[in-house]
Amino acid sequence: MTKQAVLARPRGFCAGVIRAIDVVELALKVYGAPVYILHEIVHNQKVLRDLEADGAVFVQSLDAIPSGSLTIFSAHGVPAQVIDEAHRRGLRTIDATCPLVSKVHLEVAAHARAGREVILIGHAGHPEVSGTMGRYASSLGGAIHLVGSIEEALTLQVDVRRGIALVTQTTLSVDDTRRIVSVLRERFPALLEPRRDDICYATQNRQNAVRALAGQVDILLVVGARNSSNSNRLREVAEQLGVRAYLVQDARELDPAWLQSTRRIGVTAGASTPEELVRELLSRLSGLGVDTVFELDGERETVSFGLPAALTRAAREAVQ
Repeated sequence: MTKQAVLARPRGFCAGVIRAIDVVELALKVYGAPVYILHEIVHNQKVLRDLEADGAVFVQSLDAIPSGSLTIFSAHGVPAQVIDEAHRRGLRTIDATCPLVSKVHLEVAAHARAGREVILIGHAGHPEVSGTMGRYASSLGGAIHLVGSIEEALTLQVDVRRGIALVTQTTLSVDDTRRIVSVLRERFPALLEPRRDDICYATQNRQNAVRALAGQVDILLVVGARNSSNSNRLREVAEQLGVRAYLVQDARELDPAWLQSTRRIGVTAGASTPEELVRELLSRLSGLGVDTVFELDGERETVSFGLPAALTRAAREAVQ
């Protein structure tokens, strides 16, 4: 049976991931190794291994970083308390937080200053959620509440007298989030929502690409890390549309048995997945009978984010 691979577009790296990787690479060039990164700069093991080979050191807590060392905060963001602690310990810091995550941080901080209660839709334990919740600090009282499901939205108790506002994790399922927001709007008519959607453009574009792909393939392969929220959401979107979908970290995890009785195989990648891993998967598929590869038309992304001003200034000074 002739098999075809159909590529989603867009897929792979988003602007925030590109920026975070560029921050680490430029910091290594300007300051030299080692450069310490608090948590995974992005969720992809190949990216992490490549950066480690250049001198990056990934740690899980500030305690593991020697005093005075250069420290980079990951693209997922960190709580305000972590930034304060880093400064107390005399660490030199660079913030690689995705600007779209920083937007949510600013929203939370503004609501806290106003004393409003805040509802954060997100996944418990995800680094971005931890960082966002750690941006709520109010001398007026109030609290931030994490909601991860419709069931939690239905039972949530908040003090509406203070005012109530909504923010979301940037890498959620658009459809699932919409359903949770609908419940919250019904329960809390005065709910204050962001002027612009918190779910990032790249997450939405990649999920839309999977929707366009789903009706044309028998199976979907998502290349991405198991701890990547946006990669897992791509698999879930396909499954909700009735398409068998599998998350693979690289070509080695592909099970040939999945391809039995399939003619068209969809391929996409999470926002922290390098295109190199997609090409390696296509090479493996070629050895398993896939003789044609074509790419669907889709959203052409032109978004880019500048690097931190202090880092670019240091880079200029280094070459003078």
